[in-house]
Amino acid sequence: MKQVSSAVIELRDLQLKTDIGTYGPNDTRPDVHVLDLTLGISVNQVVIAQDGMAHVFDYDPLVIEIDRLAADGHYETQERLITRIASACAAHPAIQYMEICLKKSPVRSGSGSLGVRLTLDKVATNALRPG
Repeated sequence: MKQVSSAVIELRDLQLKTDIGTYGPNDTRPDVHVLDLTLGISVNQVVIAQDGMAHVFDYDPLVIEIDRLAADGHYETQERLITRIASACAAHPAIQYMEICLKKSPVRSGSGSLGVRLTLDKVATNALRPG
């Protein structure tokens, strides 16, 4: 049996400072929008011969860009912010595939969360790349 190796970067429970949605006076407004992100990268960027940032995927610039996108004005939908995050991820050639989940909470009467999840394989990720 052929063994398949994989490596992922996982970002969980990142609270975004963002403004999403349009609400009426009696609607429940979410207190928080939370991002979960899984990025497929090369195993060679995790199993490294020597320590050093030059040998791994530096996710810090991407997290900064996600924060910038989240705060970039009002969004009518979670889907639009997810689309922009996916494009930001695809701009990094090291990212082979991704899964993005953006959840808001509460949904009703102080409880529940509601999220949108996007999973892009290698082909779909490559299709988002610039140029």
